[in-house]
Amino acid sequence: MGLYLCIFEGDEEIDGVEVGPYVDFDKLRDCVVRELEGGSAGSKFPTLILHSDCDGKWSPAEAGKLEEELIEIGDKFRRRPPIPINSDWQKQVIKSFGLQINNLYDCFFDVDGESLLERLINLAKLSERRDLPILFQ
Repeated sequence: MGLYLCIFEGDEEIDGVEVGPYVDFDKLRDCVVRELEGGSAGSKFPTLILHSDCDGKWSPAEAGKLEEELIEIGDKFRRRPPIPINSDWQKQVIKSFGLQINNLYDCFFDVDGESLLERLINLAKLSERRDLPILFQ
């Protein structure tokens, strides 16, 4: 089952990010906990880490906090070495789009080969700007 994070205004979808399987979103969060929080889940990035993907949404207020967290995570991930890519779909995306994996930041991308952190930052900014929640679907 895949995770799709999106913003709707009424019945119109404004933007969305197809993250990939839920397990890959969990890999991102596990990596943040391991690499940046010293194993203490939510100690530095509670908006990303402690939010259950079953809760259904991040509010616009939470999106502001999420954006700050994702920017800091991205900065720190760019200074860390990459981890192995083991997922078949990720290997295919790397091949199809010619992605270069130079650091930990590059290891996380959406199904279209775009930076997952950058896409999530942009979604958080849009949520704040339009005062609309980010929905988990």
